Amino acid sequence: MSVPFATLRSVDTGDRPAHRQVDQVVARLTAVPGREGRLRHLEVVPPRPAVTAPWPDWVASDVRAAFERAGVATPWQHQAVAAEAAHHGQHVVLATGTASGKSLAYQLPALSAIRVGRGSRNERGAGVLYLAPTKALANDQLSNIAALGLDVRAATHDGDSTREQRDWTRDFGEYVLTNPDMLHRSLLPRHAQWSSFFGSLRYVVVDECHHYRGVFGAHVAHVLRRLRRICAMYGATPTFVLASATVAEPEVAAGRLTGLDVLAVTADHSPRGQVSLLLWEPPFTSYAGENGAPVRRAASSEAADLLADLVAEDIRTLAFVRSRRGAEQVAATAAELLAEVDPSLPGRVAAYRGGYLPEERRELEAALRRGELTGLAATNALELGIDISGLDAVLVAGFPGTRAALWQQVGRAGRGAQDALGVLVAGADPLDTYLVNHPDSLLGRPVEATVFDPTNPYVLGPHLCAAAQERPLTEDDLPLFGDGARQVVDQLTEAGLLRKRPRGWFWTDRRRASDLADIRSSGGAQVQLIEADTGRVIGTVDASSSHGTAHAGAVYVHRGDSWLVESLDLDEHVAVMHRADLPYSTSAREITDISIVAEREHRVWQDCRLALGEVDVSHQVVSFLKRRQPSGEVIGEELLDLPERSLRTTAVWWTVPAHVLAESGLAAADLPGSAHAAEHCSIGLLPLFATCDRWDIGGVSTALHADTGELTVFVYDGHPGGAGFAERGFRAAYAWLTATREAIATCECLSGCPSCIQSPKCGNQNNPLDKPGAIALLDLLLAGARAE
Repeated sequence: MSVPFATLRSVDTGDRPAHRQVDQVVARLTAVPGREGRLRHLEVVPPRPAVTAPWPDWVASDVRAAFERAGVATPWQHQAVAAEAAHHGQHVVLATGTASGKSLAYQLPALSAIRVGRGSRNERGAGVLYLAPTKALANDQLSNIAALGLDVRAATHDGDSTREQRDWTRDFGEYVLTNPDMLHRSLLPRHAQWSSFFGSLRYVVVDECHHYRGVFGAHVAHVLRRLRRICAMYGATPTFVLASATVAEPEVAAGRLTGLDVLAVTADHSPRGQVSLLLWEPPFTSYAGENGAPVRRAASSEAADLLADLVAEDIRTLAFVRSRRGAEQVAATAAELLAEVDPSLPGRVAAYRGGYLPEERRELEAALRRGELTGLAATNALELGIDISGLDAVLVAGFPGTRAALWQQVGRAGRGAQDALGVLVAGADPLDTYLVNHPDSLLGRPVEATVFDPTNPYVLGPHLCAAAQERPLTEDDLPLFGDGARQVVDQLTEAGLLRKRPRGWFWTDRRRASDLADIRSSGGAQVQLIEADTGRVIGTVDASSSHGTAHAGAVYVHRGDSWLVESLDLDEHVAVMHRADLPYSTSAREITDISIVAEREHRVWQDCRLALGEVDVSHQVVSFLKRRQPSGEVIGEELLDLPERSLRTTAVWWTVPAHVLAESGLAAADLPGSAHAAEHCSIGLLPLFATCDRWDIGGVSTALHADTGELTVFVYDGHPGGAGFAERGFRAAYAWLTATREAIATCECLSGCPSCIQSPKCGNQNNPLDKPGAIALLDLLLAGARAE
């Protein structure tokens, strides 16, 4: 379906004229020959003036003076409101926009408590624990605190800290900056060594709290409950202050995360410049993809062009790219394009992603701060990372999975009162295509509610074990961990992991109980990527993705260089590889099977049925394809001998009985491809209704499933026990599947493409797929829903 060149909507702009500079940049980007029709929508968010408030009278005089020296004449009103609440012991969540000065709101009470509470230079002041989802963010916060010049013992405690630094922090630290991983694996299990700090703990800051969703969020919720329990043991009841620029229902999300009643402060009184957001769709190319389907130009390629254009005009730009390999490719391509303009420009572009060594990350962060880099292609390692002032533009190559993440990334530009440009470049994905052509679905709605389930027994069990090792569990402790805690404790006792004694439940195993909980749900220890000739560690990859990306024969890209994996040792968590310039890329083939364990709920849609329940899923990577670059043509396939992996999780599924299919006229031979296509697109659209990424979920479809005896399509959570995503799909099934049907029907392709029914994660290489059949199948299902 064709869409007008650009629909322009100005939101609450009043009589204020559009800013010429941003308008000129937009005009230049769209005027490049061949880019006609790529701009689908332009959203203009108006500027906002600042509203200030007096300094609270309890703020320590030297703290106030330090902020005034840093240029803060008076706080903004929302900063003062949140700081006042926290100072008086009210747990608070500050949910205001990106760059709205949330740090000041918790630093005022925290730093004042340290300065006022310290009796002498040798006596420890009040304790503050700052938790960030990334090490980069914690280090940036430490730099900001150090720049204030206050006599505060602040230090980071993370995987990059030396033994000496960790010991000093434990013995003397007042403002300790760390992450949930270190709290879980280091501080809480060794709480006796940290007793002085925990006993003095006054504030716990949970920054970027929207990041804690899905299984990760459930894990962090229990880590925080264990923290509360240990603090109480040492006589402390800290005040929790949470912060996020993009969280819906903040008091609900913060309450679920901490288990406490939390006050939400949501009015934003910081100044903001005009934000212009472009929704940009790459065109179809002349290439034919799998099964002859048309191929859209990759979002990463389009982003590389735009990045080069912006850097050439000295516009400081950050390009967010979904994958590590993509970030490397965008930076390399932009540098090549810039070299054609000016030989001095390529050095002003670099890539930044997870998997880099700590010293590499610090070097890039410093270069960006100093202005030596004008363009940076990054994974979301920088979404929550360092505070980079002076950015002019942000490119987002592919919808990042949630509206919250999109605004978080776009908000990296225009810090302070600067005007900003954001560009969402649609990827070849059903959700991306749907959103850029239905802007109200993206821009006319609030950000998603944070979805996670602390009652998941696969999450709760390991944390009850960890809590029991930290201090024997008692009946009085169990309500802290939720209504299902007693049942899980009984199961752990029956399994021999806990032992009941008069004083409570004790951990009986020789292992460290904290090792049972993989809070990042990475599927085990990270796999180290080792250079064959030198033994040097090149980077790391998650264990869960190593089967598909670091198997023997895989091509792995690191900082623009191609490496060929020689071997993967799953027992030692090591992949050995060597440098190799190859004309092809690799992609793994996987087979998946699913069986129903138990049904929890169901709905009857006339003759069709929608259900939610527990399933067992098995995966096995069986081979990999070699694809010639850049065409993507398959040039070979090689078998692999990797073990099967199993997963018990939560799924939503729907069935269509045989007599309904027969009456519809759908041919039996078309049913597998129809169900498969509907499955792919429904996975692609679920992130519109649940706070998830398509890589958080999976699917299986079959024309005749052994457990249902009918055509069945499953969509399941990709984490043990479930993460709440499938359940959200079950609750919003009619809207979700209606959007799925519309996305397929309105796609411009004739027989299916990556923008509607093809999936980049399909283990069957997108075969078979039937676009008309998927539309007909969903029509049958939705007709039943409407009839009910």
